[in-house]
Amino acid sequence: MNIAVIGSGMVGVAIGTRLVELGHHVKMGSRTANNPKAVEWAKAAGGGASVGTFADAIRFGEIVFNCALGGASVEVLASAGEEALDGKLLLDISNPLDFSKGMPPTLFVGNTDSLGETIQRAFPKARVVKTLNSIAAPVMVNPALIPGDHDVFVCGNDGSAKAQATDILKNWFGWRSVVDLGDISASRVTEAWVIFWVRIMMLTGSPMHNLKIVR
Repeated sequence: MNIAVIGSGMVGVAIGTRLVELGHHVKMGSRTANNPKAVEWAKAAGGGASVGTFADAIRFGEIVFNCALGGASVEVLASAGEEALDGKLLLDISNPLDFSKGMPPTLFVGNTDSLGETIQRAFPKARVVKTLNSIAAPVMVNPALIPGDHDVFVCGNDGSAKAQATDILKNWFGWRSVVDLGDISASRVTEAWVIFWVRIMMLTGSPMHNLKIVR
């Protein structure tokens, strides 16, 4: 399958590497077609990896993973034109984090709105599913790095898109427990949780933690 990974940071590298390992063709999108970090990733990842601009990657991918910075996500996704995302599964892993006052960050949108909702409004024909945004990058693609059972969350307006995302999380990335939180407005909850996640990281000195819903 042809898959777009938008962003060449830690999240994009983790997602892209795992997808190439699974045999997919992955194009990593950056602001420039020859972004050094993306080129370095492609060389290390192997034959299924390629690089290009954000627009190149979006047009290439049958599925799009948005791993871009939250504040740039709408602009980045719009670079290929709205129609380039029509009908595509868009897995949104971004967060509306504001680091302008240092650590810990705050949210530039929240409570009555979310970045996930903003992206869905901007691209109404895209099948947006918010997921993986509240977990450290290595754990996203290898949940066994944290001992025991723990949960990953999905939310979105399209039931078939959430089902497809759940299949990806379980069968590609190894998640055993995927919790459906409902429509895309639940992004408000998962994005807000990231602030608490950062606090725990600051307290423990490690990003290797996650939630488990105990019933």
